[in-house]
Amino acid sequence: MEKVLIVIGDATELLDTMYPYYRLQEAGFQPVVTAPEKRIYQLVLHEVKPGWTITKEWEGYTLACDVPFHEVQEKEYAGIMFSGGRAPEYIRYDENLVRVTRHFFEANKPIACVCHGVEIPAYADCVRGRRMATVPKCRFDLEVCGGIFVNEPCVIDGNLFSGRTFHDNGHYVGPWIEALLAQRNQ
Repeated sequence: MEKVLIVIGDATELLDTMYPYYRLQEAGFQPVVTAPEKRIYQLVLHEVKPGWTITKEWEGYTLACDVPFHEVQEKEYAGIMFSGGRAPEYIRYDENLVRVTRHFFEANKPIACVCHGVEIPAYADCVRGRRMATVPKCRFDLEVCGGIFVNEPCVIDGNLFSGRTFHDNGHYVGPWIEALLAQRNQ
């Protein structure tokens, strides 16, 4: 069974993570969770509630890391998914995560990215000239690193599949999995 990485940390968004996690299993892939260290991580739910101007956050389920960033042998994986939530803001500086991220862009393997997940490939200098969706408050992170913000539920730019928030899961995750399946059948 081919393996696909899902990048998380504490305060990763629950729906951004679990929806693709189970969709990968349905498609016959093995989702492998990677994070800064091998332990259990707290996922959260994020939403701008009616009447609020900022995101409200509350605890969701937990998820264990299968392999820490420093142990990832990126050539063993068919694709990668950068989940959202607050975690990317903190984990993006990890040199091993940067190494792993650059591999998937350079090898042209299928990449999924949602919400704040954009902060990881942006920091790794992988978004220059690339069209991407992200949550509007991360538009600056994308554009300052040379990316092109597109406010749509599914943006496909070559091997890169992106959505704005978990509300877009039903739009961009399916095409990303189709690309993984097409790659498998080559």
